[in-house]
Amino acid sequence: MSLPPEKKDLRLMRQMFHRIAPRYDFITRVFSYGMDRPWKQQAVERASLPQNALVLDLACGTGDFSKLLLKMRPQARVVAADLTAAMLRLARDGGIERVLCADAMRLPFREGSFDAVFVGYGLRNFPRLGTALAEIRRVLRPGGLLVSLDFFLPARPVLRQLYLGYLYLQGAFWGLALHGRPRTYTYIPDSLRSFVSARELCLALERTGYTQVRTRSFVFGGIALHWSARGQ
Repeated sequence: MSLPPEKKDLRLMRQMFHRIAPRYDFITRVFSYGMDRPWKQQAVERASLPQNALVLDLACGTGDFSKLLLKMRPQARVVAADLTAAMLRLARDGGIERVLCADAMRLPFREGSFDAVFVGYGLRNFPRLGTALAEIRRVLRPGGLLVSLDFFLPARPVLRQLYLGYLYLQGAFWGLALHGRPRTYTYIPDSLRSFVSARELCLALERTGYTQVRTRSFVFGGIALHWSARGQ
């Protein structure tokens, strides 16, 4: 299936997220059925991190994962990176000191720089999943952890169609109500149509050289957490 225009053109992706930045946290809560924060807390709780871990919060948005890491793992050192300057400003205003603009396809870090990389609702937005997974693996130290929370295609075809239809109606309503543009949030189901299931991501991680892949699914497989370690 073809990619939506925003995934093909970084300029369009930046424009979209610049527009939604002030409403991003609200929409995240709406589309996660109010469970976004508990899911992210679980992601951090179940992540085995060393003392003074250096962590990259990739596609950080307003910095939710960064804030949780600094609260729940106060000895951790966090770098928040995003493609959109408006998101980074909100993250900095929320207390995240180390922020930078970065493209997940070409991360500006040396190999083996980080003990962990956290990605909240980001993998689905990267134009080439395999390239992004390989690039994340490159900047992880051997044994370093990738933790992801994202939307996924439910494995069962009937649930898949119902889920995509529900997300489309939700997106059209909130896009029109908040921005006067239904397309603003119908991007979410459009980006999901060209994505994978939670199980398929596990397989993609293993093919890319990750080990100890664990996952926990929610909403009939429509949202899932993944933890995986960089192999040697």
